[in-house]
Amino acid sequence: MKPSCVCSLCSVCFLWVFFSDFAGRCYSQAVPSVDAVPSVDPVPPTGELPPVEGKVMEDTVKGWNLPLPTLGGKQFWTDHRWWHGWKVQYNSTLDHWRLIDPNGIRRTWGGRQAMLDEMNRVIETTTPPAAIDEVILLAHGLFRSNGSMMPIAEEIQRVSSHQIEEHVIRRSVVSMTYASTRDSIAEHSAAMRELLENLPGTPRISFVGHSLGNIVFRHAIGQWKANGDPQKMLERLHRVVMLGPPNQGSAFAASLSRLGLFETLTGSTGMHLGPAWENLQHSLGTPPCRFAIVIGDVSSSSLKNPFLDEPNDGVVTVNEAMLEGASEIKTFPVVHSFLMRDEAIVRATVSYLMGRELAPYP
Repeated sequence: MKPSCVCSLCSVCFLWVFFSDFAGRCYSQAVPSVDAVPSVDPVPPTGELPPVEGKVMEDTVKGWNLPLPTLGGKQFWTDHRWWHGWKVQYNSTLDHWRLIDPNGIRRTWGGRQAMLDEMNRVIETTTPPAAIDEVILLAHGLFRSNGSMMPIAEEIQRVSSHQIEEHVIRRSVVSMTYASTRDSIAEHSAAMRELLENLPGTPRISFVGHSLGNIVFRHAIGQWKANGDPQKMLERLHRVVMLGPPNQGSAFAASLSRLGLFETLTGSTGMHLGPAWENLQHSLGTPPCRFAIVIGDVSSSSLKNPFLDEPNDGVVTVNEAMLEGASEIKTFPVVHSFLMRDEAIVRATVSYLMGRELAPYP
């Protein structure tokens, strides 16, 4: 095939996935953005981020603050700590930290240690709610925000509210936001481990991820297995549901990577899912608990991706989503960007989290 033809195909291909995901982001009122490197960055097992050269602000310094509403994070912020709705977040672009309250109000900002000290003050001066039995962590995909996982959070709350009194399990849903296109998968994983290891109490952990979110979670598992797990997080994992996970990498991402624009937009994360997959996959672990995989298949509909020959959801093929050890695998005729918003998938996901099968919860 002529180089000009290949270039044209890649351009059309890129536009197809971009506008497909753009439609999904508009529907969920999420916001986009982006970064790059060829191999997985080493991250200390403690979950701490590597030191940043030329820091803008000292660790213990706080900035002058007006308690203004925020958008909760979106593409620029990553959650590192959570306490009953309070969050400590980091912005790698601006290189500073902030503390936001359960209503999304920025209470203070500055260096990392200053924010952790402020969070500890909140913990010491606030009467905590009842102890949490289970935390269900939700993790969005590439270009998305934690708002895209809202339908699953709402369904968990609906089902939990109908529990029989004597069998009540006190659950908290933590919808993590992370700067998916601005930092590496290793850095997202470090933040996720830090958040989980510092949850209040020792609740069991369940997880639902969409697309990239699953790879970040698997990297966290791999790091606990390789570098130690003092908080016994692996033992506390309960149930996991993976929605459209590129568990074997992404041929589509590999094809799009031929465009310089793709790396510019998706950064190292997008490259790791495609041409740099070999550098990443050995760092990924498999959940040591029961887990299910939900896969979209629109290959027989008008929404199909003409550049993928195998059954697929428009981005990830059915074979790429597979992972040995899954207790259940189910396909739905839903495009990749809407897997976490489809009513049947949402209800099936929550049913599985509650100890049943991948079938709609009553």
